Amino acid sequence: MAEENQIENKPAGETFLPPEPVDIFLLARLGVTFIFVVITALIAQPYLASVTWALVLAVVFIGPHRWIESRLGPGAGAAVSVFLIAAIVVAPFFFVSQRLINEALTGVDYVQSSLADGKWGSFVDAHPWFKWIGDQIDLRALAGRLGEFVTNMGGVLLRQSTSQAITVLLAFYMLFFFLRDRSAGIAALVRLSPFSDMETGKLIVRTRDTIHAMIYGTLAVAALQGVLGGLMFWWLAFPSPIFWGIVMGVLSIIPVLGSFVVWIPATIYLAIEDRWAEAVTLGLWGGVVIASADNFVRPLLVGETLRLHTAPAFIAMLGGLQLFGPTGLILGPIAFTTTTLMLEFWRRRADPDLQSR
Repeated sequence: MAEENQIENKPAGETFLPPEPVDIFLLARLGVTFIFVVITALIAQPYLASVTWALVLAVVFIGPHRWIESRLGPGAGAAVSVFLIAAIVVAPFFFVSQRLINEALTGVDYVQSSLADGKWGSFVDAHPWFKWIGDQIDLRALAGRLGEFVTNMGGVLLRQSTSQAITVLLAFYMLFFFLRDRSAGIAALVRLSPFSDMETGKLIVRTRDTIHAMIYGTLAVAALQGVLGGLMFWWLAFPSPIFWGIVMGVLSIIPVLGSFVVWIPATIYLAIEDRWAEAVTLGLWGGVVIASADNFVRPLLVGETLRLHTAPAFIAMLGGLQLFGPTGLILGPIAFTTTTLMLEFWRRRADPDLQSR
């Protein structure tokens, strides 16, 4: 009776709509789908790095690949493009890593031989602060442990390089299919996307623009750091300043490393050689000028292209690195930009006035 009275007391013109029943089968289908999506993501997670770098290379080199494909066809064109991309991308990193390992081993051998021959005796006598350190620490034992550390690190790097080699091989394997079957892949994304075709197209374009911004911004910062480091090495009369500038530029591309791998040992060398003014100059130049190119210039360049403020762009890169590792440098900004775009989609759907704009 109470419900009937409530219905009778409703103002004229209003209709009573009983609550819609919960579709249990719909909830069950959504739950099962969610479970299988999570399982699929967990299965693919170990190969996320390979997929990410394959996608990045496909987006960056799609222009030259289209030219090759127009002359050789989809299959042969994709194979030739993968070979050329591998030569362009892998060769410089392999050359730089081999040179750095050789330089590190040469430096350790030099330190050990100098200690064994007593060549550092005059140096220690001429520097009271170093003599005090020598009295507190057994330099020969320290040099021996340093040699063992470098040797062990070589073994660790060899094992890690094997794992990275597998990741790289998988990336280029997937790159072949990303290039050859890109039209079918984009059509599948549009078909499976929960958004409209226009919205899905915008998401694809935003992802492409994000990848372009990150790659070209990273290359611009790497070139800037290489030039800054090479100029300072030339000013300080280091041998082969152009080569070391190129090495610093290449290392600055690698998220876990950076140009400091070169200029910090060079600063220590200048201090040991009693060239204190030059050591302080190089240390300040590397710590302030070269480092600021990575910490401030990169977010400025990338943030402007991504239509993000510098602070969110910086957080996207650092947070992505922390969450995903090296691939997070790409995945973090993609997550930020696509999330903002999807929120804009929902806002437009909720506001009819925005849909007409």
